[in-house]
Formats: sequence, structure tokens, C-alpha cells
Amino acid sequence: MANVKNLKKDINYVLGDIIEAVYIWEYANTDKDTKKSEALIDEAIATFDALIEKVNAKGVEDKKVHFKSIAKELEAKGQSLIDKINKL
Repeated sequence: MANVKNLKKDINYVLGDIIEAVYIWEYANTDKDTKKSEALIDEAIATFDALIEKVNAKGVEDKKVHFKSIAKELEAKGQSLIDKINKL
């Protein structure tokens, strides 16, 4: 199933890019407190774990709908994390 493979790659790339953006912010703002940025990294990792767990779930009745909902959740959580990065 190539779609599942691509969805896993999308999850990895999106959340990896978000974590990288946080690290770049930390590097550019060494004089600021990093507690909020570290919390964002933890949130991104928790989101990654939760989404991969949903992708790997067995016994899903309608796989197409299930994977589309995961993709929408990835987009929503990714946008939320990006908004939080922008507020740092």
C-alpha cells in the first residue's frame, strides 16, 4: 500500500521540519529562554507517535476514510505547531 508509505513519510517530514524550525529558532535566539521551544519539540514528538500509532492500527473498517482523517489531523496539528513557533 503505497498510500500508507507516503502518509508515514509525510508525517515524518512535516514534524521533522517543525522540530528543525524550533532548533533554528533556538540557535538564532540564544539569549531567550528555551522552555517553550523545548515544549514544542516534545509536543511534535508526541504528535508523531500518536499519528504513527493511528496509521499502524489494525482492524480499521474503512481504511480510506481512516487515512484521510489522519492526513487532516496531521495538517491541523502541523499548522497549530507552526503558529506556536511563530509566537515564540
